[in-house]
Amino acid sequence: MDISVVVPLFNEEESLPELYAWIERVMQANGFSFEVIFVNDGSTDRSWEVIEKLKSQSEHVRGIKFRRNYGKSPALYCGFAEAQGDVVITMDADLQDSPDEIPELYRMITEDGYDLVSGWKQKRYDPLSKTLPTKLFNATARKVSGIKNLHDFNCGLKAYRREVVKHIEVYGEMHRYIPYLAKNAGFKKIGEKVVHHQARKYGTTKFGLNRFVNGYLDLLSLWFLSKFGIKPMHFFGLLGSLMFLIGMISVIIVGSSKLYAMYNNLSYRLVTDSPYFYLSLTAMIIGTQLFLAGFLGELISRNAPERNNYQIEKKI
Repeated sequence: MDISVVVPLFNEEESLPELYAWIERVMQANGFSFEVIFVNDGSTDRSWEVIEKLKSQSEHVRGIKFRRNYGKSPALYCGFAEAQGDVVITMDADLQDSPDEIPELYRMITEDGYDLVSGWKQKRYDPLSKTLPTKLFNATARKVSGIKNLHDFNCGLKAYRREVVKHIEVYGEMHRYIPYLAKNAGFKKIGEKVVHHQARKYGTTKFGLNRFVNGYLDLLSLWFLSKFGIKPMHFFGLLGSLMFLIGMISVIIVGSSKLYAMYNNLSYRLVTDSPYFYLSLTAMIIGTQLFLAGFLGELISRNAPERNNYQIEKKI
């Protein structure tokens, strides 16, 4: 099979028939063998009934129905697990992504040799309150991930080689960072294509401003796991050792100052009367706790079943 199109959705009953007809028209015009996997993320409208009707009308339609709303990342994870095409395309169900982009995305994967191609909605039809935070978010993601050529990490329209989606785990709300996940899994040929962005035709957006806060927290988590996921002592141990050393040196300085004053018959006060003594003690305690956190993290990491789960591309 040439292409699997994975479409996560939540309450998009109006757009589904039009979206599928558009996808089918593009596929037939280009002679692709294909499947469309609709992942119904706990919709409360008639989305599943629409999917069942589309299935009865076309052998190319497949559907997955969640019992409740889990989020976009779990929907993509389940869709990726079911995908059988050589190239996997993801797009949103709200008709803001154009299926007309599929042939060129397919060509970039199969002919140009990209592992992943991400869409870039260079011209957006979103309000300023959404576009400005998006630009800041993408600038931060480029800096942290090291993927300098991507302008729109969160674009729903992406293309992947099948091997990519079978070797990455999309969880939580990590769908925003699939290129980063792919890079960490060893798929480094990541490209970008300017795609057409259409104004929403039906319904309302399902994302609020809280996604930007969650996005930054997820980015920090992903960065930490990629750097120190299997070696937590390198982070906590180093930080803890520095904190303990600073505290110990400070205690020595406080004690030495008192001894110097006593030896030279100068006025002095009790060590426990100095606020620096308690600050130093606190630094030593925090340093010890951080070191122990690294030690416990190391024990957990060494006993994790996936500790030696390396990405092997070929064997001869």
